[in-house]
Amino acid sequence: MLSAKVNQFSLSETGEILWQEKLNSPIPGLPVARLEKGAFSLKPVITIIDNEQTKKVEQTALKNHLTIWLNGHMKEVLEPLVLLEVPQGAAIKDDPVSQISARIYANMGIMPREELEDVIAELTPELRSDLRAKKIRLGPILAFIPALNKPAAVRLRGLLWTLFEGKSLPAKFPADGIVSKDLEEENPDKDFYRAIGYPVYGGRAVRIDMLDRVISCVYDHAEKGKFQARHEMAEWLGCSIEGLYKVLEGMGHTKIYDPADNVEEKPEIAEDAAKGKPQKEEPKEDVKEAVEGEKLETPKPKDPPKPELATFRLKKGKAFEKSSGGQKTFKKADKPKSGGKKDFKKKNDRPKKDRGARVITAEAKVSAEDSPFAILQQLKK
Repeated sequence: MLSAKVNQFSLSETGEILWQEKLNSPIPGLPVARLEKGAFSLKPVITIIDNEQTKKVEQTALKNHLTIWLNGHMKEVLEPLVLLEVPQGAAIKDDPVSQISARIYANMGIMPREELEDVIAELTPELRSDLRAKKIRLGPILAFIPALNKPAAVRLRGLLWTLFEGKSLPAKFPADGIVSKDLEEENPDKDFYRAIGYPVYGGRAVRIDMLDRVISCVYDHAEKGKFQARHEMAEWLGCSIEGLYKVLEGMGHTKIYDPADNVEEKPEIAEDAAKGKPQKEEPKEDVKEAVEGEKLETPKPKDPPKPELATFRLKKGKAFEKSSGGQKTFKKADKPKSGGKKDFKKKNDRPKKDRGARVITAEAKVSAEDSPFAILQQLKK
C-alpha cells in the first residue's frame, strides 16, 4: 500500500513524483504523480497518475500530501528564492527592497540589472544591507541569487522553467559544478540557460558567479574606455584564451589589439608564445662538475612569463556612463562595505609644507625718561 512518509518521495528529471517503497533503494520508485504547467513557473500543478498503488489511497488526501511534500522540497532546494514570495492576496510594498525582491522572484532568481535601475537608484545604504540579507546580489550586468548556483537548485529551476515553457523533458544541463560549457556546436536556448544561472556569451554558457567575477574585473581595470584581458579571467571561466576572447566579444566588447598577431618569429615559435609555452634553449657548454661526494643540484626551471593578452574597447551602455566632469565612470557591482560605515576625506588632508621654526620679533618701546642722561639730571636736583 502507498505510504505517506515524506522521505519516500522524489522528483524525477521528467517531472514525475516517484514513490519508493523501500528507503535508500537504488531502484527507481514508482511514479504516482506528475507536475504540469501552472499559472506560474514556480507554481506547478500536481496530477495524480492512475495505477494500482494510487487507487488504494484516497485521491484528495494523496494530492494534499504530495502538495505539502513538493512545497517542502522546493523550499529546501530553492530556499532564498522561495522566501521572496509575496503571500497570496497581499500587495507588493512600495519600498525598493520589496520591489526588487518581487521582480527577482518572478524571474526565477536572475534578471538583467538594467531592468531594475529605476528602483536601484532609490536604495540607501541601509536598504542595500536589507537586500543583501535576502541573498540578492546586484552585479554590474545581472541581479541574481548566488546561493542558487548549487547543482540541485540549477536542475530544479531548469525542470520548472522547461515545464512552464512547454519544452520537452528531460532538459539538458551543464555537468554538476562546471563553471562553463562550450555550446558553439549546439543551438542553445539562451533563456533556458539564463534561467538556470548559466547566461550564454560567445557561444559559451558561463555560471553566473564566475561571469560576474569576470565582469567586475573588466570594469575594475578599465581605463579611458579600454581594458586588457587577464589570464585569471580564463581560469575563472575554465576555458582557453580564445574562449575568453569570444565571451568578452559576446558581451559587446571589441578587440582592438592582440599582441599575438604581431609575433614575427617562426610560426611554431609564435604558436608556443601565444600558448605561454617556454621556448627551447640550447644546452650550455660549461657545466660545472659535482664536488666529490656531493650531488649536483639541478636548478628548478622557472615558470615562463605569461604572454600579454589582447586589449578591448569597452562596450558603451548603462554600465558605462559619463560623469559631470566629462570623464567616464564605470558602474561596478554593489559590494558590502565593512561595518556599514563610509570613509570621508577631510578637506585639509593635504600634506603640510615644512616652513621651519617660527621666530616672533617685537620692537622695544623707547621712552625719554629711561635715558641715562635724564636719570643724571634727576640726581643733580
